[in-house]
Amino acid sequence: MTTTGAPPPPPSRAIELAVRTVTPVALLVAAFLFFSGHNQPGGGFAAGLVIGAVMGLRMIAGMPFPRNPGLFLAAGAVVVGLTAVAPLLWGDPFFDQVVLEWDVPILGKVKTGSAAVFDLGVVLIVVGLVVAVLDGLGADDLADRVDAGTAR
Repeated sequence: MTTTGAPPPPPSRAIELAVRTVTPVALLVAAFLFFSGHNQPGGGFAAGLVIGAVMGLRMIAGMPFPRNPGLFLAAGAVVVGLTAVAPLLWGDPFFDQVVLEWDVPILGKVKTGSAAVFDLGVVLIVVGLVVAVLDGLGADDLADRVDAGTAR
């Protein structure tokens, strides 16, 4: 038990190992949700929440994670804004989608469009919001301990 004002003890090595093990799997799930989200449940929002959960796990384990929510939010807003306005440059309606498709030797026909770029912006915004919430909950204190080397 810690006294008032004393920093909490660092997380155990078991928690750190579990987070290191689950992180790549969670990022693969996020990639799957991102790419399958146009025709099935998922997309940028769901992928962003999974990546945000990875950030939360890294915070709990005392591992470093990006702590600049403004950068994520600004980059996401720029990507979403450019995706919305870009069709106007070619005389198309606001937010009009462009679909590209090509044949890949092993995969066959592959289709993608500007909605995927829009979803990338949504991912960045959601991750930025999750990082902002983590900062608001005191992740900065834990991250400062990580930077100082007192947490694992």
